[in-house]
Amino acid sequence: MTRVLGKWVAVALLAGASLWSVQPQAGVATTKHNLSFSGPGTVKATSNAETQTCVFCHVPHNASTVAPLWNRNNPTATGYTPYTSTTTKGTMGQPNGSSLLCLSCHDGTVALGELLSRGATKVAIAGTTATGMMNTSASLIGRDLSDDHPVSFAYNAALVTASAGELADPTTLTGKVKLDKTGQMQCASCHDAHNDTNGKFLVVPNTASALCITCHTKAGWSTSSHSTSAATWSGTGTNPWLHTSGTTVAANACENCHQPHTAQGKQRLMNYGSTEEANCFTCHTGNVAGKTAPAKNLQTETQKVSAHAVASFTGIHDPVEADIVPSATRHVECVDCHNPHQTNTTAGTTTAVTGMPTLPGSLKGVSGVDITGAAKAAATYEYEVCFRCHGDSTGKKASGITRTITTQANNIRLEFQTTNSSFHPVAGVGKTAQANMPSLAAITLPGNTGALTASSTMTCTSCHSNNTGPQAAPTVGTGPNGPHGSTISPLLTAQYTTADNTTESAAAYALCYKCHDRTSIRASPSTSFREHSLHLGVNAPCSACHDPHGVSTNPRLINFDTTIVTGNRTFTKTATGGSCNLVCHGKSHNPISY
Repeated sequence: MTRVLGKWVAVALLAGASLWSVQPQAGVATTKHNLSFSGPGTVKATSNAETQTCVFCHVPHNASTVAPLWNRNNPTATGYTPYTSTTTKGTMGQPNGSSLLCLSCHDGTVALGELLSRGATKVAIAGTTATGMMNTSASLIGRDLSDDHPVSFAYNAALVTASAGELADPTTLTGKVKLDKTGQMQCASCHDAHNDTNGKFLVVPNTASALCITCHTKAGWSTSSHSTSAATWSGTGTNPWLHTSGTTVAANACENCHQPHTAQGKQRLMNYGSTEEANCFTCHTGNVAGKTAPAKNLQTETQKVSAHAVASFTGIHDPVEADIVPSATRHVECVDCHNPHQTNTTAGTTTAVTGMPTLPGSLKGVSGVDITGAAKAAATYEYEVCFRCHGDSTGKKASGITRTITTQANNIRLEFQTTNSSFHPVAGVGKTAQANMPSLAAITLPGNTGALTASSTMTCTSCHSNNTGPQAAPTVGTGPNGPHGSTISPLLTAQYTTADNTTESAAAYALCYKCHDRTSIRASPSTSFREHSLHLGVNAPCSACHDPHGVSTNPRLINFDTTIVTGNRTFTKTATGGSCNLVCHGKSHNPISY
C-alpha cells in the first residue's frame, strides 16, 4: 500500500511539474516575459544554460508566500509617489497585491535576475544593470507612479457615486477586466503577465479604447468625434499616435490625448505636460482634424493679433475650477470652451420655445453661466459659455471705447439682458418691430432659417470668430469656425472701424454691413434713420453713437463714444422720431430733433 501511494504521489508531482513548466510556458515563451536564453526579446539571460522560462517569477518549492510560488524579492512597499489629481475621487496609497509583484521588475530597484531560488547568485540579464532595468527601457515605470494609471485603490460603489457616474459599477467587472479579491484595482486588472496576445500584455485589445471604457463611462463619449472620427494622420508634423498602433482618431480614442504609463502630463495622464494645448495641436493643426484642403490650422489662429491665446497660459486651468473665473486665475485654454469627451460635429439648432440656437456639437458638455448669472454644469446656449469669462468675472480687459452709460460696462451678460431698452438678439429675440428694421440684409445667420427678420437671433460668434472662417465678411471664408483668432480686434469676423473721421466704405464697416444693408443705410433719407447718410458722410463711425452689445436705458443701441461726442450727450426717443442734445465734430445739437 505504501508503495502504491508513493507511486501516485510521484505521478501527481510529475503532473504538477508538467502543468507548471509546460502549460504556462506555452503562453509566456514567445513573449518578452520569457527571460531565459531562448526568449525572443533583447532583455534575457546571457547564458545558454538558462533554459527555464517560469523561474524568473515562480518556483515550485521554498517560494515566497506573498504570491503563488513566488520566486522574487519584492521591492520595499513604501516610498512610492502615487498618482494624484484634482479630479480623482479615489484614495491612492502605496502599491500592494499584484501591483507590487509587477514592480519587482518594473520599478528598476530589483535586478531581473535576482531570484529566491538562486540565493546570492544573480542571473545575468542582457540589457539591464545589476540593480534593475536600464533608465532607457520603455518598460521602466520607476517608483514615481504619479505619471501612471493609479493602482492599489478601492474600486467600490462609493467611488462610483463620488465620480458622478463616470465609472462602471464594480459588480460588472467580472470578465477579463476585474478587481482583485479585496476589490482593488491592480496592474493585473488590465495586464495578464502570461499572455501577450493583445499586445502590451493587455487582458483585452484596446482598439478604440475598449479596455479603457470598460471602467470609464464618460458622458457623451460614444457620439463624440474623438470616439467616432475616421480621420487619419497626414504624415506632416508630429505623429500624434507614437505609443499606439491605431491609425485613426476612433481607433486611438482615449489615447489621442492620454497615455496610461509614464505620461508627460501627470494629472489626468495627458500625452503632453509642458503645455495643455500641445495635446490638442498634434491633431488640430490641419494634420489630422481639418486636413481637407484648405487645411484648418487652429494653432496659427490662436497666434493672431486678437485671439484666445491659449499658449499664454500654462498650468492654470483646472477642470474643477469655478465657472466664474476670478482675476487671480484668469486664463483661456482649449478645454475652457471644448469638452474633448463630448465634442462632435453637429450644428446648433433653433429651439421652438425660445427661438435661440442651441449649442453646436463643438461646445457640447461645456459648463456655462446663464443670463441670470447662475452657473450651469452644461451650457445650453453658446453665449452661456462666453459668459463664464466675459460676464461677471473680474480682471477683464477694459473696453476700447468709453461710453456715456456705464452701468453695465465690461459685463456682456448685463449688456445682453432682454430687459434692456435695446440689445442685439443674442440672449433673446429683439424688441424692435419688423417695420422699424428696414435695413436688415437678405442673409441667413447660423441657427436661423431664411433671411433676417425682427424675430431672428444671433450668437456671439456671429461677430466674434475667425476672420478667415464661415462667419467672415464681406465674403465667407474657408478657414476654421469659432472664435480662435482674428487679425481684426476684438476677435472680429470682419472690419469694424471705430476711429473718428473714418471715410465710410463697405470695407470700413464690413461687420455692420453683414446684417445691415449698406444701400439702405446710405440712402438719403435712410428708411431706418433719416440722417444715417449725413453722419456717415461727415466721417462719424458707427461706434460714435451705437454700443453693439446692449444699452440699459436707450433704444436703438444709442450710447455715445465720449471721445467723439461731448456736451450733454443725451438722446430721447419719441413715437415718430427723437432728439439729441450733444456736441459732435464741433456741431452743437442743442437739441436737434428728427
